[in-house]
Amino acid sequence: MTAHQREIAVVAFAQTDHRRTTDDLSEVEMLMPVLHDVLAQTGLKTADIGFTCSGSCDYLAGRAFSFTLALDGVGAWPPISESHVEMDGAWALYEAWTTLLTGDTDTALVYSYGKSSPGSLRDVLTRQLDPYYVAPLWPDSVALAALQAQALIDAGHTDEPALAAVGTRSRETTTANPHARPRGPVPQGDYVVRPLRTGDCAPVGDGAAAVVLAAGERARELCERPAWIRGIDHRVEPHGLGVRDLTDSPSTRLAAERAGAFERPVDTAELHAPFSSQEVVLRRALRLDDEQVAVNPSGGALAANPVMAAGLIRIGEAASRIHRGASDRALAHATSGPCLQQNLVAVLEGDPR
Repeated sequence: MTAHQREIAVVAFAQTDHRRTTDDLSEVEMLMPVLHDVLAQTGLKTADIGFTCSGSCDYLAGRAFSFTLALDGVGAWPPISESHVEMDGAWALYEAWTTLLTGDTDTALVYSYGKSSPGSLRDVLTRQLDPYYVAPLWPDSVALAALQAQALIDAGHTDEPALAAVGTRSRETTTANPHARPRGPVPQGDYVVRPLRTGDCAPVGDGAAAVVLAAGERARELCERPAWIRGIDHRVEPHGLGVRDLTDSPSTRLAAERAGAFERPVDTAELHAPFSSQEVVLRRALRLDDEQVAVNPSGGALAANPVMAAGLIRIGEAASRIHRGASDRALAHATSGPCLQQNLVAVLEGDPR
């Protein structure tokens, strides 16, 4: 962030309880309580929000422009300045952040949601693969993650007991997270695709999340301890899996560098790793020290992984720790695509205590 840029902070965060299925709820019904909650935390109304941006995926809903229906949850009146990204909500937050930098408004609402339960998520995610050489083979998301995990094992970066320890630690921390599913320890289970077992894979489920951003003194008016976004950046790997080193994530490392993550140590890291093996990759790329950094204290994506909202939740969870004084400088990471193809890193800080 350069000297002339506005200070922008996360001032409120809300999320659903994440459930295996929400057959009894539409996307709007799932989303509305979250929007009401996040606005109530700040005392704002829809009319007070200068910009609204959402993240979702039409492929999950099975219909084009499904995000327009979710706008019913925001409200039809008064008219709003609105945008949408066909990505995880973390990228919607990035668009809202850039909008606030222009100075045209002081507040922004960001929300995202995903219902994975109506169909086969593993099959749906094949549609993001290279359409000419890879997608016709129908390798699903778990199979590709297993290729990455095996590459890490072959390179000597991890082994199956170490992967199991990642899943166990993530789910043990969920006892303090009322929104996670499942909560508490779960068996490592059988192989889904070798070397990944059930405990190495994120649960399939439905959920939504929302944050409010505010600039400058407006942020301090709305939140006792704002989580200032000191840096944010996102990068992408090549689309072709065959030209990538799956044991490394140079896009994550570059995004972290540009966001200023390496300038000073962080005390918290919320990593969007839907597979235990991907946490291994991210820890190496982000230079995280086990003893000095609380990694995924919320349980991470292995405890709750609503597609299109899990990345925004990582930012929200990191911000919440700053709000309540449990963290002073936190890193939040979001990913999209197979084997950590696209990666976003944000660095959040609280005011000195």
